[in-house]
Amino acid sequence: MTIPIADPDIGDAELKGVVDVLESGMLADGDVVREFEDRFAEYCGTEYAVATSNGTTALHAALVAAGIGEGDTVVTTPFSFVATANTIHFAGATPLFADVDPATYNLDPRSVEEVARERGGDVDAILPVHLYGLPAEMDRLREIADEYDATLVEDAAQAHGAEYRGRRAGSLGDAACFSFYPTKNMTTGEGGIITTDDEEIARAAASFVNHGRGPDGGYAHVDHGHNFRMTNLAAAIGLGQLDRLDEFVEARRANAAALTDRLDETPAIAPVEPDDRRHAYHQYTVRCGNRDAVRDALGERGVGSAVYYPTPIHRLEAFEWYEGPAAPVGDAVAEQVLSLPVHPKLSKGDLETIGDAVSEIEIEPAAAADEAEAHYV
Repeated sequence: MTIPIADPDIGDAELKGVVDVLESGMLADGDVVREFEDRFAEYCGTEYAVATSNGTTALHAALVAAGIGEGDTVVTTPFSFVATANTIHFAGATPLFADVDPATYNLDPRSVEEVARERGGDVDAILPVHLYGLPAEMDRLREIADEYDATLVEDAAQAHGAEYRGRRAGSLGDAACFSFYPTKNMTTGEGGIITTDDEEIARAAASFVNHGRGPDGGYAHVDHGHNFRMTNLAAAIGLGQLDRLDEFVEARRANAAALTDRLDETPAIAPVEPDDRRHAYHQYTVRCGNRDAVRDALGERGVGSAVYYPTPIHRLEAFEWYEGPAAPVGDAVAEQVLSLPVHPKLSKGDLETIGDAVSEIEIEPAAAADEAEAHYV
């Protein structure tokens, strides 16, 4: 039996919450969603939260609510799930791909500065991703955003419970967006949420995800919008999961520490956790020179793994039109990364199996990504 790369943990509270909603007959958007929004905002330390149907719609709505639209440019990372860039396109803006840091794989502020300078400061938003659950270097990105009068939006889809300098992901930008897909640190089945301290962004997002309705609801449509709403069913699952989120993150961190101990015996490059950050380990991602061979060998030993992400966004066919800045570090790490199971349902025996496997497999050292980093020197 293969140890899965992800395994959602649904408990009795989530089951009861769903049954209660079913018995109430109020299945769609309603009071349970409002409760979930309030509690998630409180968890992140923000004034507002707006629940959505998934993480992609959260990003789309947040960008639109922040005033990003036709003719605007958004600097983001090429090393992420494609939704990060797709939502910029959906908002009517154009993505510009800066490069990533070779140690954290997050958006590199030096590259963001370079892109902004090359455009003469014509940048309307910056969209970093807290990749794999590690927050980006948000203070420096905040300084750059302020310098160019750009909106700073966190893609925190993978960072539930992560922290940067004592503040939780979701409270670090002008707005932030989370996904509750089943593989995430907590789930609602499908779902997303926007967090913000900006009352106008919250108001505009709540309208946009609900057909452009005004604050009084009904058929008073004050703007154009979509049906991006979360359901009470999803929110009921989310409330149960939120109660356990810290427990989930602690389990992921403990599992990550155990994996790192075993990887110290190999040439693989383990994840880093800078002193000013708290990694939530949505993924435990290593780098190795023979990634595909290692993945095949793990599978033969009953260990699931995955590649997040094999192709940088600007190299995808959907973005073949892109002629913007190069991203040599992103290109390099995309050929080397491999994610191992780290989810809370791993047993001690599972961790031993994974550790034994990585110890037995011939792993080749990864070519130093800082060779590509010379692009910035």
